[in-house]
Amino acid sequence: MRILIVEDEQRARKGLFKLITSIGDEFEIIGEAPDGRKALEIIKSTKPDVVFTDIRMPYMDGMALIKAVESFEIKTKFVILSAYEDFDIARQAISMGVTEYLVKPVTYQEVEDILMRLQSSAGKKIEVRKDLQLSYPDAHPLVLKALTMIEVSYGTKISQEELAENLGITQEYFSYLFRRDVGENFSKFLKKYRIDVAKTMILNEAVPKEDIPYSVGFSDPKYFNKIFREIAGESVAEFIRNNK
Repeated sequence: MRILIVEDEQRARKGLFKLITSIGDEFEIIGEAPDGRKALEIIKSTKPDVVFTDIRMPYMDGMALIKAVESFEIKTKFVILSAYEDFDIARQAISMGVTEYLVKPVTYQEVEDILMRLQSSAGKKIEVRKDLQLSYPDAHPLVLKALTMIEVSYGTKISQEELAENLGITQEYFSYLFRRDVGENFSKFLKKYRIDVAKTMILNEAVPKEDIPYSVGFSDPKYFNKIFREIAGESVAEFIRNNK
């Protein structure tokens, strides 16, 4: 897999370079760019498989870069790198088909998980996300931000405590707002959303069946199968058989 890193902070760029190259020899960094304008030149000439790009950069930001690459009809997958406060950008990224979103500072496990998902889904179309904010238009703005984070981060570890902290509110208040506006607690909603995504992946044959638990945020396949049965009312095998 050929990868381009686009980040205006040199230290962050070099750190991500070392992180990705340490994951495996199959992940090749073909270039680095300090801004979107330079990145576009590299993408047009090298056509990388994946681009890790920051959002806020001089000359051309990350979203402008994605739009520019789309206009050239270059089939490159993007991983957005940004801060927690950029939820509106995350929503825009989803609508533009960005497959992954990472919150800085990134960890080895997060990057490895994303690279494995992208590698597993290479060449296959995945349409698993929906705009949750449209389903809850009257929800509190903080709940809407949390829903966006679920959309872009369902495949990674998400906790109510961490979300509340990054939204600047107590866990108790977040729990109250979420239950009030969504109609169920955060944990149950997240499980249902992940299983909903898993169903879509199964129907689209987006990733190998054995990789689906990890792709939707479960580290234990047995636990995934248990939750799938609880939510779907049938086992994974039964779901596949009933939807052929």
